[in-house]
Amino acid sequence: MSDIRETTLASGLKVVTDPMATVETASLGVWVEAGTRHEPAAVNGISHLLEHMAFKGTERRSAQGIAEEMDACGGHLNAYTARDHTAYYAKVLKEDAALALDIIADILQHSTLDPEELAREQAVVVQEINQAIDTPDDIIFDHFQATAYPDQPLGRAVLGTEDLVRSMSRSTVLDYMHGHYSAPRMVLSASGRINHDELVEAADKAFSQLPPPAPSVTEKALYRGGDYREDRDLEQVHVVVGFDGIAYDDPDYYCASVLSTLLGGGMSSRLFQEVREKRGLVYSIYSFASSYSDGGLFGVYAGTGEDEVSELIPVMCDEIVKVGLGVRDDEVQRARAQLKASILMSLESTTSRCEQLARQMAVYGRPLPVSEVVAKVEAITAEDCARVARRLFAGAPTVAAIGPLAKVEDYDRIAARLRA
Repeated sequence: MSDIRETTLASGLKVVTDPMATVETASLGVWVEAGTRHEPAAVNGISHLLEHMAFKGTERRSAQGIAEEMDACGGHLNAYTARDHTAYYAKVLKEDAALALDIIADILQHSTLDPEELAREQAVVVQEINQAIDTPDDIIFDHFQATAYPDQPLGRAVLGTEDLVRSMSRSTVLDYMHGHYSAPRMVLSASGRINHDELVEAADKAFSQLPPPAPSVTEKALYRGGDYREDRDLEQVHVVVGFDGIAYDDPDYYCASVLSTLLGGGMSSRLFQEVREKRGLVYSIYSFASSYSDGGLFGVYAGTGEDEVSELIPVMCDEIVKVGLGVRDDEVQRARAQLKASILMSLESTTSRCEQLARQMAVYGRPLPVSEVVAKVEAITAEDCARVARRLFAGAPTVAAIGPLAKVEDYDRIAARLRA
């Protein structure tokens, strides 16, 4: 990590590189501080729609032309929208890094947002929304998020709703882009066979026409918790039980990750062993710890049969409570090893390194040396895990369930089990 360099251009655009001399490829992309939590309620889903539209043609490239240029060099160009950012990135052979940069800069500054293309892409996004609705183990996390963070941007769905997406005009999308896609809200990150000075010089020229910064207020995350139920005629009941989590810059951030791994992050985890291996109640069960700059969520997902759910939930709650009472040193050691391996294995991918750098710059304002991250993970003890578990599970839970719900306990009963 000692070769990582960062430069902030006069425009405010941050450029960070992580060179890898032994590879023949380069990954680079722009991470924009414009996601679901930055959207007014009336245009929920606009960040995601804009991400789609960025690929639909610029002043000098058609949508087909963009695709053909990337295919002609054997590269990959993609994007995604999250609740706190949108990312546009490419992986190419080292000699095509300049082309990838030019295309990304072009779509972020000169997209035409053609009305006919917009109408087609709105229909595509509506299909994506409907597909998510038809996928209960996917859509349940949107309901969980909305219940944890009700009536605020962080709780709204990334995709938005059909009515809202169809109502967005070209001028609405363009205004949002001009208001949020400014240089100080962007990080250009690159990893692989890349030269920092050359990239900085190229970026300074390529991103010279970004809009000026506009005033922006991000509503602070306010976790509340609660209950969501949707009775559906399905083969399985999908359940998520979760709690107020931990922010990226919280001292307990890495401990929460180790705790999640220990509780439900692998085949040796407590939940997998007790719920699946010993009792055969589920095919899929896992825990998760997601973080934001000002909060987070910690939870457990499980999918089970209509009859099995009456046994599953008490067992799941019991395992959650138990980790607050104490964990063994060998469990923590395994969880630390899993997390450390995940961190170090990700360094073998230029795309993973590129994304990791961008996130660190956005959250911490600096790249974090791997040695610093690994040291924090290795310093976590069994006492730390039990303490953080008690901290996490002390508040009001969030419960979301979809499927045949006749045998799912009510919210108050589940909350009482978690206080045991």
